[in-house]
Amino acid sequence: MKTSSAKASDVQRKWYIVDAENQILGRLAERIAIVLRGKQKPIFTPHVDTGDYVIVVNAEKVRLSGKKETDKTYMSFSGYVGGHKSVAVKDLRRRVPERLIEHAVRGMIPHTRLGSQVYRKLKVYRGPEHPHEGQAPEPLPQLRCKAKSK
Repeated sequence: MKTSSAKASDVQRKWYIVDAENQILGRLAERIAIVLRGKQKPIFTPHVDTGDYVIVVNAEKVRLSGKKETDKTYMSFSGYVGGHKSVAVKDLRRRVPERLIEHAVRGMIPHTRLGSQVYRKLKVYRGPEHPHEGQAPEPLPQLRCKAKSK
């Protein structure tokens, strides 16, 4: 029996669409990251981008559990003196709600050149409309997860 390694030319890419309305951010980001990376496919190879495209609509209606809406902040630092910026989730949701999902998914894929290639296949939109009707996206499938044993 031989182990096969997928090549970039062998990968058949699909387009999936997911509605983020009333879904918890972390659980949604986990499902999206798995599909973007291609880990649900039998041809998954760690060093090859075998994933599919994912379109997320209604990004402004995603839910956060607990008190994250008021307590969680996103921090960035420019490297210069006084270059520290932090923004609360409720302010970020008001200005650019797409960035909530983008940031959560970005943290779940590799921080390498391969991860950058995978990340480019994520398309996030604030409302219910998107410009990718020509790709005929399918609904994002429910992924099977390992059963937790007690």
